[in-house]
Amino acid sequence: MHAITAIDERATVRKIGWRIIPFVFILYIVSYLDRANIGYAALQMNTELALSSEAFGFASGIFFIGYFLFEVPSNVLLNKYGARVWIARILITWGIVSIASAFVQSANQLYVLRFLLGVAEAGFFPGIIVYLTYWFRAKELATTVALFTAAIPISYVIGAPLSTWVMDNVHWFAWSGWRWMLVLEGAPALIGGFMCFTYLTNRPQDAKWLEPKERDWLLNELENDRKARPDAKHFGSLKAMANPKVLYLSFIYFVYQCGSLGVGYWMPQIIKGFSKSLSHTQVGLIAMVPYLFATIVMIRWSRSSDRRNERRLHSAIPLAVSAVALLGAGLSTNPYVSITMISLSLAGLYSFKSPFWALPTLFLTRSTAAVSIAVINSVGNLGGFVGPFAIGYIKGSGHSATHGLLFLAALLVASFLMTFFIRVDERNTAETTGAVANHSH
Repeated sequence: MHAITAIDERATVRKIGWRIIPFVFILYIVSYLDRANIGYAALQMNTELALSSEAFGFASGIFFIGYFLFEVPSNVLLNKYGARVWIARILITWGIVSIASAFVQSANQLYVLRFLLGVAEAGFFPGIIVYLTYWFRAKELATTVALFTAAIPISYVIGAPLSTWVMDNVHWFAWSGWRWMLVLEGAPALIGGFMCFTYLTNRPQDAKWLEPKERDWLLNELENDRKARPDAKHFGSLKAMANPKVLYLSFIYFVYQCGSLGVGYWMPQIIKGFSKSLSHTQVGLIAMVPYLFATIVMIRWSRSSDRRNERRLHSAIPLAVSAVALLGAGLSTNPYVSITMISLSLAGLYSFKSPFWALPTLFLTRSTAAVSIAVINSVGNLGGFVGPFAIGYIKGSGHSATHGLLFLAALLVASFLMTFFIRVDERNTAETTGAVANHSH
């Protein structure tokens, strides 16, 4: 065993971080671009394919049905083939499906490809989390995962102006801008998939870019980490789904996803409704504002939760803010007030996320928390189907999208009350710091 000093230790952790985190961060941005760009495509696509509001809502949400059904099988295959190979497979298949989506000629073809996109991407997030556990000790993992998941709002900040600029300016071979946008944003997933094979190292023992003493130290530290963890008793998914506390949290997360993705997918059309004279690029630039604001507020709120070591109120208060803000957005006819309210609602929805994922460890044993979090995430992600579809259905029934926002606001009030009245074991609070925070989409 090679000796390693404290200075070497910090340098080694930093070296591993710089090698891995920026790459997986970029992959996650690509992932969110490919699932969320349908919201911008809708500005042209809905007219060209003659999609009704209900049809667009269904197409947006069916991604999450495929995702829900195949997340567990994908995780099983990831364990069989290894994270590096399986993550590369996920990237390549979702890149192919994304590009194929540019060729659709009807609503039914769009439904099939959106469903297949969910199937292709299922397991990506857990796969990256598994990969990170190969390289980082428990005490670094929460921060590492937080850096990784910050890619979600950043992807919207980048995606909004990029997607709309392509739609306004790229019309090669007399092809619509929204089709080129799907092709050009699907291509990086293919490139990322092939890069996984060459750039990512599967395990520390294979890392030629680490010095022998660094490699030995890391393997020793990870082994000590593994020994320090008590043997977790098996707690299967079916048993977790039958646990009332898990179902309770699943419903809260389900409503959160309804609101977050309902607003996210429909926001370009809501902004376009402010003024017929807005170009797609201008819509994209306006759409950046709520996500920039939400990212700043999310980081500050998460730090507040960590500093005070308080989770319940830090989860509940953002839901209340979001509910009030969506109510304001739904009732306002002033574009400036509406965009301010949407910014506040997204800030609340994103701020909710980090404290919420520390909640399960407050009243579930550590041995059951991991599988319970997977169940909460899977069930909750079905809200990604219900939210966009509900707004589309309400809009298609002769109302405006703002009536859909009022519906989401009512759901968030229920979710706020459920979160506010959670009874937690405060003795476990100290254990939650860095436990499983941010393990979500």
